[in-house]
Amino acid sequence: MSQYQRLLLIINPALRQSQTLEHAAALAKAKASGARLHIAALIPSWKLLSLLEEGDREQAREGYLQDHRDWLKDQANHLRERGIEVTTEVAWADDMQQDILDHVAEMQPDLLIKQVQHESTFKRAFFTPLDWRLLRHCSVPVYLMGEGDLPLPRKVVAAVDASNTLAQDNELNERIIQQARGLAIQCDAELHLLYACDISMVYMGDMGGGGLTLSDLGAQLRKEHATSFFDLADRHGVAADRRHFIEGHPVTVLNAFADEQHMDVIVMGRVQSHGLEKLLGSTTEHTLYQVPCSVLAI
Repeated sequence: MSQYQRLLLIINPALRQSQTLEHAAALAKAKASGARLHIAALIPSWKLLSLLEEGDREQAREGYLQDHRDWLKDQANHLRERGIEVTTEVAWADDMQQDILDHVAEMQPDLLIKQVQHESTFKRAFFTPLDWRLLRHCSVPVYLMGEGDLPLPRKVVAAVDASNTLAQDNELNERIIQQARGLAIQCDAELHLLYACDISMVYMGDMGGGGLTLSDLGAQLRKEHATSFFDLADRHGVAADRRHFIEGHPVTVLNAFADEQHMDVIVMGRVQSHGLEKLLGSTTEHTLYQVPCSVLAI
């Protein structure tokens, strides 16, 4: 049985050319999983409507909703003809984050799917993007889709942290690999395993080094982390040519790797210790706007 039985897709119905709906439908039907797909078209409230008289305002709101309902009903009928079990709704959203989280709490989906909403660096300096807030507060895995051409991913990489052996880190690594493997199996995709080892952060976490020189300490730590990573790969039966131990800053490494290897999805943790108890959550958030693919955050 597929690990995804209930999928919740959040869309902006004004972006009708987006491929997100098609990608979510393909995932629901992949490997005859029989997953149920609920599509929630949430529309940010129009502040300009407040300038209209009450009767005109209600008529404008209802007319706008009905146009999107008709469009989404047509889309849903096409999906049902393909054997996909789908339900839909169109609604105004006064608080987009809270409305999405309320849908998650009510439906308890196995996966929340949403198109990546790119925000400029300038805007991010003043406002926390919606996608970042969902990564921080959503209780289920979040699949933030890029605009890839393929309906289903063909290459999936699990990005793990092998920097220490704390129980919570091992547990999260296991969950990341489990989700990545499940997605790869359902989509008949290649599964890769990647560890972006930031030696500079490791140095900070191991100052002193028992009298070793920085060169010796670096070589020792690199060997320990490589051993830990390859042991993890062995336990999960990852093929030798699909194991990638790369030194460098995680965001830089993931961006370059995804681009060079034509990855379709990166599966990574939302909160994970690294070095001096550094939160990988921020790494995931920044990775979201750097990589040329989708991100599945666990």
